Amino acid sequence: MDHGPGAYTEFEAFVAGAAGRLLRVAILLTAEPATPPSEAPAARGLLGDALARTYANWRRLRGDDPYDHTRQELCAAFARTGRRHHGGSGVLGRLGPLERLVVVLRLYEGVAEEVTAAQLGLAPERVRALCGRAVAELGSRPGAAAGAAGARPDARGKEAA
Repeated sequence: MDHGPGAYTEFEAFVAGAAGRLLRVAILLTAEPATPPSEAPAARGLLGDALARTYANWRRLRGDDPYDHTRQELCAAFARTGRRHHGGSGVLGRLGPLERLVVVLRLYEGVAEEVTAAQLGLAPERVRALCGRAVAELGSRPGAAAGAAGARPDARGKEAA
């Protein structure tokens, strides 16, 4: 599919700016060790697939947020293969794939409950219950919840200091 040189340049700029944060999301989803990020093959594979799908749809994304689109693709790919990533290292490895998806979207990315529910095809009440259960599991061991999903976003979805 030919997107033309301008579209490719725009996509390259998007990847240069967003790939690090998207890789962190993928690492949290797969619960792979994050040091160094280059040694997280499952996360890198998920991100590569999501970026490929974003590039394939690049022309249709005019006016839409490419980060949101890519994150949706990343989460959809994880949802399709989540059983492969059950377990893993770190605190999030204790959660099931769906709980991990909800925690990463809600707490790390700051996505609204209703938007998370729509993206995952769940009722908002189910998202709330999954998030509550996951947070309880993460907090069940002393000190486990601190840093469980990285920096927590504030109400605007920005990372709090």
